[in-house]
Amino acid sequence: MENSLEGKKILIIGQVWPESRSSAAGKRMLQLLEVFQSWNMTLYFGSTAQKSPYSDDLSAFQLNEIEVYLNDERMDQVLADLQPDWVMYDRFMIEEQFGWRVTTQCPQARTLLDTEDLHFLRYARQEHLKKGEGVLEDYLYSDRTKRELASMMRCDLTLLISQAEFDLLTQRFRIAEELLFVLPFLEEEITAEEQAHWLSFEDREGFVFIGNFIHEPNWQTVLRLKTEIWPLLRKTLPQVNLHIYGAYPSAKVLQLHNPKEKFFIHGRAEDALAVVGKARVMLAPIAFGAGIKGKFVDGMRVGTPNVTTTIGMEAMATEEEWNGYKADEVELFVEKAVALYQEKTIWLEKQQKGMDLVQKKYSKSAHTVLLKAKMLQLDQELEAHRKAHFLLEVFKHHTAQSTKYMGLWIEEKNKYKKSE
Repeated sequence: MENSLEGKKILIIGQVWPESRSSAAGKRMLQLLEVFQSWNMTLYFGSTAQKSPYSDDLSAFQLNEIEVYLNDERMDQVLADLQPDWVMYDRFMIEEQFGWRVTTQCPQARTLLDTEDLHFLRYARQEHLKKGEGVLEDYLYSDRTKRELASMMRCDLTLLISQAEFDLLTQRFRIAEELLFVLPFLEEEITAEEQAHWLSFEDREGFVFIGNFIHEPNWQTVLRLKTEIWPLLRKTLPQVNLHIYGAYPSAKVLQLHNPKEKFFIHGRAEDALAVVGKARVMLAPIAFGAGIKGKFVDGMRVGTPNVTTTIGMEAMATEEEWNGYKADEVELFVEKAVALYQEKTIWLEKQQKGMDLVQKKYSKSAHTVLLKAKMLQLDQELEAHRKAHFLLEVFKHHTAQSTKYMGLWIEEKNKYKKSE
């Protein structure tokens, strides 16, 4: 088998332009671009979203930024002219919007779906928590689930961030293992030089939480810190501060800022690693969500242990391996936070576990070797792959027709509006 993807054209259609300083999703996208570039693929990137002042400068990846058009026949020409070898959709909504055009204009393009995390799982957990009744399973079989699974069933390979999501898809929904690939965050080894710059236990101050506020689980986590955790924690550690950082804080987030209570809302962090590295402990009582959490990997990179929940550490490590504590009940959470904050021996032991986790579970080199092998196999054996999983073609044929005609209807409607 030819072992090179060199020169192959890959078109990435982003939901937004990456913002690695705003979210783990942005950081993840940059990691993928870096990998494709290291294989000497020719990169093209486009998004229907506008760039923001916080969008990353992508020039380092030597990629070609292209114009993509939503519900617009000009997109057909873009695809026909480009004829990419690979197309990667950034989340299932993007595949719904563009997948049928790719199938029509570039039927031989291998297609990747990057899920970031399973949206339907996150929303099912959110609904379950909100309604407070039944079991999670009652909320899993939603229209959003149907859409996300159908999108997977139209792509040659779906990238998942966690093993827990892989298990859910293969065991509960019977999706073929060959259509899925677990690709967690891709981290370089923590060097001795990096460690030398870490602040000591004594030089660190306060607790920290960090997370993009567009992401609902982060807002709910901060609310939980403010109303349930911090009032109790302050009784034991009255002189200690809690620092909250996150991009795009709304008015309701900023209103929680209360210096008298030593509860500080700082908004966007210019350098996430720097602010996490100044704190002694990260607090993240996450009640719902999916995937694996970039904030914890950031903590591991700067030697900051954490206290979180079962959902928080899902698929990231066992309790024995974890660089902190897992606690779902408020009282236990507070107890563990106090112990980790005050006891240097435990703190140093948990810090070491974080370093071990980065090297063992999030090694960029180990995971990219496996991804390359999988993509090379697809590159060489596309026809056999699609025959072996013929349901992909069935889903493309039928489901894509509905999104196609919805897209065409919107396109015609837009033309009509312009002509008025």
